[in-house]
Amino acid sequence: MAVYTDITDDELSDLLADFDLGAALSFKGIAEGVENSNFLLETEAGRFILTVYEKRVNAADLPFFLELMRWLAKHGYPSSEPMADREGRLIKTVRGKPCAITQFLNGLSVRRPSAAHCREAGAGLAELHLASAGFPMTRENDLGQQAWGPMFADLHADAEGLKPGLAKTIAADLDLLAAKWPKGLPSGVCHADYFPDNVFFTAGKFAGTIDFYFACTDAFAYDVAVALNAWCFEPDGSFNITSARQFLAGYESRRPLSDAERAALPILAHGAAMRFFLTRLHDWGATPAGALVKPKDPLEYERKLAVHRSSPDLVLFGASA
Repeated sequence: MAVYTDITDDELSDLLADFDLGAALSFKGIAEGVENSNFLLETEAGRFILTVYEKRVNAADLPFFLELMRWLAKHGYPSSEPMADREGRLIKTVRGKPCAITQFLNGLSVRRPSAAHCREAGAGLAELHLASAGFPMTRENDLGQQAWGPMFADLHADAEGLKPGLAKTIAADLDLLAAKWPKGLPSGVCHADYFPDNVFFTAGKFAGTIDFYFACTDAFAYDVAVALNAWCFEPDGSFNITSARQFLAGYESRRPLSDAERAALPILAHGAAMRFFLTRLHDWGATPAGALVKPKDPLEYERKLAVHRSSPDLVLFGASA
């Protein structure tokens, strides 16, 4: 979440005039994240999030994201349900950009997840995978393995600017990932951005998930691998195997992994680290001046890549709790 696009009081009033949400009582930008412009909106009908979709989001993908969120909410998964206007439309326009209003989801994210949080989050991710079964729409993961090579082609100089010699190292990683990337794993709807700031807790228990704007159709185990990187590394860059085991134990309490999925987790986690390194590297030098936004440090994921590179046999991912 972030704020790139300012909205005036008149523009907000015009937008809300199409909804049965009452008048705005308060409205403020949310600075976290890097993708879209987000605002906390309180109206006479309650609290909501207004999202204005910025350049990385393809407007053609919005029906998938918003219909998925509506599907999950209707099937009992705790997520923010999009609000339809009086004509049933989920997607609106403000300042010439697409936007949507979604329900505010109660709960708090955690900055330093404990092993107990990881277990709860793992169960929450599995429940998402199960709740999305039957969702009729699909979307290719446009930030998946096939995209990393072309993405890096424009980022060699940026990588060298971070650390001399890094471009050569990343190129070697990409060759390895292309050669070893697993195929044929169980697939379906994946969140693909299941980070601690997108998962809410209440009294230590999983309470819901937000920010589905990278959701796609991919291997469930890849979604698990993204989460292991996001939840199970310490601030000093070390991998917390206890947290990883607890995350997997929570996940498998709802949806057991197959032997093939478990065996694939190390290479999938290496690839997931590459995906976030590359997008962070791109964003590091591309954030517009004056935007209310905090670009995320690509070196965090460069350090995670180094761990996967030096320990390609992280089979402990698959150990039981």
